[in-house]
Amino acid sequence: MATKLACFVLFMIMSMAVSPTLSSVVTNAMDYWCDKTPNPQPCKYFMRQQTKPLVPKTKSEFRKVAVGIALERALRAETHTKWLGKKCRNDKEKAAWADCLKLYQQTILQINQTLHSTKCTDFDVQTWLSTALTNLETCRVGFVELRVSDYVLPLIMSNNVSKLISNALALTSNASFVPQSYKHGFPSWLKAGDRKLLQSSSPTPDLVVARDGLGNHRTIKEALDAASKRSGKSRFVIRVKSGIYQENLEIGTKLKNIMLVGDGLRNTIITGSRSVGDGSTTFDSATVAVTGEGFIARGITFRNTAGPQKHQAVALRSGSDLSVFYRCGFEGYQDTLYVHSQRQFYKECYIYGTVDFIFGNAAVVLQNCMIYARTPMDKQKNTVTAQGRTDPNQNTGIIIHGSRVMATADLSPVLSSFKTFLGRPWKEYSRTVFMKTYLDSLVDPAGWLEWDGDFALNTLFYGEYQNIGPSAPTSRRVKWKGYRVITSATEASKFTVANFIAGTSWLPNAGIPFTSGL
Repeated sequence: MATKLACFVLFMIMSMAVSPTLSSVVTNAMDYWCDKTPNPQPCKYFMRQQTKPLVPKTKSEFRKVAVGIALERALRAETHTKWLGKKCRNDKEKAAWADCLKLYQQTILQINQTLHSTKCTDFDVQTWLSTALTNLETCRVGFVELRVSDYVLPLIMSNNVSKLISNALALTSNASFVPQSYKHGFPSWLKAGDRKLLQSSSPTPDLVVARDGLGNHRTIKEALDAASKRSGKSRFVIRVKSGIYQENLEIGTKLKNIMLVGDGLRNTIITGSRSVGDGSTTFDSATVAVTGEGFIARGITFRNTAGPQKHQAVALRSGSDLSVFYRCGFEGYQDTLYVHSQRQFYKECYIYGTVDFIFGNAAVVLQNCMIYARTPMDKQKNTVTAQGRTDPNQNTGIIIHGSRVMATADLSPVLSSFKTFLGRPWKEYSRTVFMKTYLDSLVDPAGWLEWDGDFALNTLFYGEYQNIGPSAPTSRRVKWKGYRVITSATEASKFTVANFIAGTSWLPNAGIPFTSGL
């Protein structure tokens, strides 16, 4: 059909070069392609706004045009968002606006990468467009959670950028998952050199951070500033010696291939206390926030000490593509570990929290991790995960594989007073799978919790595969349309490191062990 249409358009252009009906032919051709997207109206409108309309002949050509239009609109939106800063009426609006400006800039980077990268796969494109869409949803959420969504937010979001990205994403949704080989327990996207760094007992650092002054720098921030001035983008290793570092760190998109190596998660601790309760957005509350590609951390604890009464308070936020966390700790209460976006892998980590304490919209696998629910506030329920997929074509989800879900020492004596669930649907297409994981007695027999009435219960994807432990039996689980007990190894394999995050193509380079399949 597409070939016939292209030939027809070409014939009409050649034979009717000066005909007044030519524009209608071009318009009909554009409509043909736009009608194949989830949001045809903005597609048609912006296609017609082009100064030199291009009629795509193939789906891939159309995707390129669609991505180009999304980029052009995102650039306009970023300029407009900058101007809106002066319209903020208070500190909360200013905080949410500042996040949005940063998120639009990151969105432009993701779309630009999609459009101009010469060596990317369809899976890369799907990841980057998924991230771009997540960024704009995060912008919106910041205004909502600070309860200032009535004025500046509509002016920021009235631009159709999300719909245009969603269209481009839909054209990439059939990206194939090609299982690849694993080496020494890590996905193959991890380079051999990085894997050796992670496995080495004492990797050679480029810089040493020590609070006592027996290093190159006393703070991690100083070391990161020095790393930003290095030439090239090769792996840069920063050793962080034992100590408690009270720092809020942002490792931005220009800081690629940074590795932080601590002296063990009990010894090297980075701590902060920002929270929504004190006026930050969830996005900006992170003690450590990472967006630089290829970030690796080993032997470090990321902590937020705001406490449960301050509500959302993030210990670590990662939007770093191809990021790895090995033998790290994440300590907080509500919203401890923000797996915001991109492809991520966590191995042998310890995660502590109460409400939604592993959340976000990355394509992430947590393998061989210890997940501890703590004592929440009165009348609260513990929820391990809150996954944030907003579009059915996003390749995102939280996969917990070969791990353990247990109660902390403070929660164990009062288990009868607080219920704990595996997750609840933060967004409409929430996707979470627990595989071959030990579920201790703290997990409620229903397994999963509603977010708000019947919201997302038909559109979510929650799965369990061969879990063990006192709470593993599924006979009393929720009866939602979107929940399933996975019995097929073939279906379960879709959520492994190899297939879900294409880990075999990048993890071996990080130098940590991983299990590629079931």
